[in-house]
Amino acid sequence: MRVAIALAFLLGTTWPVLASDIGPVIVIPGRPGVPIIINGVDASYTVVEGDWGLAKGQRVQPTVYGGRLIDPVPHVGHYYPSAGLQPGYGRLEIEPPADRKLPQPAESYHQSWTSQSAAPQPPQPEVPFYPPPVIAAPQHGGASMPPHEFRPRKSGNVPN
Repeated sequence: MRVAIALAFLLGTTWPVLASDIGPVIVIPGRPGVPIIINGVDASYTVVEGDWGLAKGQRVQPTVYGGRLIDPVPHVGHYYPSAGLQPGYGRLEIEPPADRKLPQPAESYHQSWTSQSAAPQPPQPEVPFYPPPVIAAPQHGGASMPPHEFRPRKSGNVPN
C-alpha cells in the first residue's frame, strides 16, 4: 500500500513538468502529408525550441532544428502532352489563297423580342360574386339528424 501511495505521489508531482511546453519538443503532424510550417520552414518531425503557449514570458522566435525551407510561392510545372513537348501558344491560323472558291453567302437571319406591362385590372370586390355554400352545424343531437342539402338557393327564397 505504501508503494502505491509513493508511486501516486511521484507521478502527481512530476506529471505537470512532463506535460508543460517549456522545453524543446519534437513536432509530429496531426495528419500525414500535411506539413507544419513555422516561419517559412517545414517543421514536421523536427526539434523546435523556444517559448510559446502558457510558459512564454516574452516574444521569442522558435528555433527549428533540421527543418527545410518552403518556397512561399510554389512553382507549378507546365502541362506537357505525352510527346514531351510544350503545348503551342495561341491558335494555328492558316491564310487561305486569294484565288480560292468562296462559299455561298448565308441566308439572312433576324430575330427580335418585345415586352410590355399588362393592362391594369379592375379592383376585385372583397366579397365574391358567388360565395361557397355555408355549412350549418346541427342544432339538436348531432348524429341523429338527417344531412342537409347544400345546394345554392334561389335569390328570392333566401331567409333573413
